[in-house]
Amino acid sequence: MKYKILIIICVILTVLGAVGSILVLNSPPKTEVNIISDGKVIRSLDLSAQEDVEFTVTYKGKSNVVEVRDGKIRVKEADCPDKTCVKTGWLSSSAMPIVCLPNRLVIEFNDNESEVDAVAW
Repeated sequence: MKYKILIIICVILTVLGAVGSILVLNSPPKTEVNIISDGKVIRSLDLSAQEDVEFTVTYKGKSNVVEVRDGKIRVKEADCPDKTCVKTGWLSSSAMPIVCLPNRLVIEFNDNESEVDAVAW
């Protein structure tokens, strides 16, 4: 009897997690992004109105080349050791920002709708 209840709880939690993930990843497309260096917003862009451009963001002698093209944004080049930010590719979901930890760079969609990050029960 205990195992049946445990299995039912696990199935319910799995279904709720899958539904939540689908809702987050399939949220309506956003076009406004913030480029954050060392915790400060250094640039905000509306990708739907932004012309194609490349610019460099530097932090303590290290640099990232950010590319905006066809309404999308990515880190094109970086001089950090692992290049995870470059491998991330184009920013596509608010659930997964582009992050370069060594160079303290974050590129994320701007959420103007709410100041609440999460809700706890």
